Amino acid sequence: MFKIHKKFEKTTHYIADLKLCQIRLQDNAKFPWIMLIPKRNKVSQILDLNRKDQIRLMDEIQYCSKIMKKNFACDNLNVEKVGNIVPQLHIHIVPRHKKDPSWPLSIWVVKGKPYSKLALAKMIAKLQTII
Repeated sequence: MFKIHKKFEKTTHYIADLKLCQIRLQDNAKFPWIMLIPKRNKVSQILDLNRKDQIRLMDEIQYCSKIMKKNFACDNLNVEKVGNIVPQLHIHIVPRHKKDPSWPLSIWVVKGKPYSKLALAKMIAKLQTII
């Protein structure tokens, strides 16, 4: 049974399930930031997935990237696999704008700002509608 890392339970919100990945919203109102987390246990690197899951992951990254780019009219789209803090494999997809708080630097150079309850509900509803 798939288990999500405890840090993700505290810092992200469930959006939807795709065939391979769970989509979660990062609790940072400064960016419309989602993560794809493959529903596989003990996987920290893309190379830990079997070939079929690697291909599916790339397909799901492309699917979500297109949706985020279209719906958040961004100047650039950051798609990243980092995993230095949380070892569970996860892919960040972040639409970036030239006027966002850390442009053109990394999203991690500014302190995050949690969503208000209302803004969180609106963002979750929007993402669940478009994905």
